Amino acid sequence: MAGVSTTCPKVLFVCLGNICRSPLAQGVMEAVAREAEVELVVDSAGTGAYHVGEAPDPRGQATAKRHGLDTSGQRARQATKADFDDFDLVVAMDRDNYAHLRRLASADMVKAKLRTFMSYVPEDGRKDVPDCWYADDPEESFEDVYSVFVLGCPRILDELLASRASS
Repeated sequence: MAGVSTTCPKVLFVCLGNICRSPLAQGVMEAVAREAEVELVVDSAGTGAYHVGEAPDPRGQATAKRHGLDTSGQRARQATKADFDDFDLVVAMDRDNYAHLRRLASADMVKAKLRTFMSYVPEDGRKDVPDCWYADDPEESFEDVYSVFVLGCPRILDELLASRASS
């Protein structure tokens, strides 16, 4: 994150391997911030180290591309305890990721910074962003999660900006 303003909000999206859901969420969030003309640091990571250094899943990249986004330059990395110091908000894609991240941070950091993505899309009714990797129809699953990200990312941006304005 060298060269990026430290005064702008920072959000980290986290899934299991950092090749399916979180890279697509990162791409959508970057587009939302660009459209709003807001400087925002966006990154993604995985709770596991299965795919460190790999590009996002080609099916996810194809979904992003269909919607005018380019996620091809992203590379998977593993979430660390330091991420709670570096980011204003850490957003887990599902309850398992949330539980893993919760073990990395202090109770205060968890309360202040850790959320599940679906908490921003309560009208959807699901508790977790579905994992495209295990879907019966991955292409349809990537489109489904893309639509969830389109709903939730503007709400996340609003929360980040409101918390910056009040501090």
